[in-house]
Amino acid sequence: MSKKEAAKLNQLYGSDPIAADAKFWGRQAYKTSRRGFLQNAGLVSLSTALGLTIPFARFMPAGLIPAAFAAESAPDMIEGKDGLIILNDRPVNAETPAHLLDAAVTPNRHMFIRNNGIPPESVDPENWRLEIGGESCVTPTTFSIRDLRERFEEVTLQLQLECGGNGRSEFVPAASGNQWTTGAIGCPKFTGVRLRDVLNYCGVARDAVYVGYYGADTHTSGNPDVDPISRGVPISKAMERESLIAWSMNDEEIPLQNGFPLRLICAGWPGSVSGKWLNRLVIRNQVHDGEKMAAPSYSVPNKSVAPGSRVPNADMQIIESMPVKSLITFPQSGVNHDYRQRMPVRGHAWAGDDQTSGVFLSIDFGATWIPTAVGSASNRLSWQNFESWVQFPEPGYYEIWARAMDNMGRSQPMVVPGWNPRGYLNNACHRVAVQAT
Repeated sequence: MSKKEAAKLNQLYGSDPIAADAKFWGRQAYKTSRRGFLQNAGLVSLSTALGLTIPFARFMPAGLIPAAFAAESAPDMIEGKDGLIILNDRPVNAETPAHLLDAAVTPNRHMFIRNNGIPPESVDPENWRLEIGGESCVTPTTFSIRDLRERFEEVTLQLQLECGGNGRSEFVPAASGNQWTTGAIGCPKFTGVRLRDVLNYCGVARDAVYVGYYGADTHTSGNPDVDPISRGVPISKAMERESLIAWSMNDEEIPLQNGFPLRLICAGWPGSVSGKWLNRLVIRNQVHDGEKMAAPSYSVPNKSVAPGSRVPNADMQIIESMPVKSLITFPQSGVNHDYRQRMPVRGHAWAGDDQTSGVFLSIDFGATWIPTAVGSASNRLSWQNFESWVQFPEPGYYEIWARAMDNMGRSQPMVVPGWNPRGYLNNACHRVAVQAT
């Protein structure tokens, strides 16, 4: 299939996937399920486009573009980064292709970038200051980075950060915002001090409800009086042992695009609560009212809505813990493989504030599932690595699907979950294409 044809196919699947099925493959979807069937001519058309037979075609869900045809972008040149794909250049937002996240610990060069504002142009760590204040702060205090290092216990933890909009590109109809695929996730090691130690040092009043942050980035308009973002977390999340004020990532300076010289880390929740270029924290006696705290920003409907619906802000709720999710990092989607040989499969799984209890793989479009070996988290709020293998029964086109389950019994859906206006919290199964010959 030519690039022009693939672009047309992706465009139609993005606007009306059922119509795309009918147009390209002659598939008719059952009204009561996401399963469908391919007419003989449609199966021939799809097999011809793929260049292979499809042994499990009868199980292919309706309205789901084959992973082999998913649009791919070329990597961009970003200083200090390797292989990332830019989704927006003002501010810079860039995701990491899944196969570059294969390492157990995400290297700095492969950590995704999610910015709401423009990073500070010049940073002097020696003279950087962090102010702690707010209505519920007993003793407002200002710290240098040296003060933080000298007065508090230094901690190193591996912590997962994921953009709330990761996977947004799969929602139909399209949701506004950066069209992330799967690469707005990473799990590096951060070094810093516990947020709670610093807050307790300053004194937390009994009426404390929230902790909000401010950073040194500037609004894209250039107006210094407008904050690009100022979010936060409830006091209970701020007081967790894993919530950090960090100055180091993987034993190196945090990259500028990821928050150098100081950032907040509140893992397991949308990455937007982990403020970068951190220069001020406020202990609030109410839910923080900074920029992008109010709906519809980082909020979802409090009940199911029909795709494309207009949802009043009063019917939205702030996103807190992220849902269970998994990512296949090997093999890379689109690889060729000798079907007579086992195919190794590995990746990562995470579950917001919770743990992953299991990961399952499928090569027949979710008709059957194979349990994998899942490792322990290096610490709470780190992702967990999984590794297994699959055996293809005959030559043809296959997709490897991964489905994780958390310790509360919640599982990833096979297809995109409930629609929401901003395209948050897509935790559908990750899929990679394999051409077995």
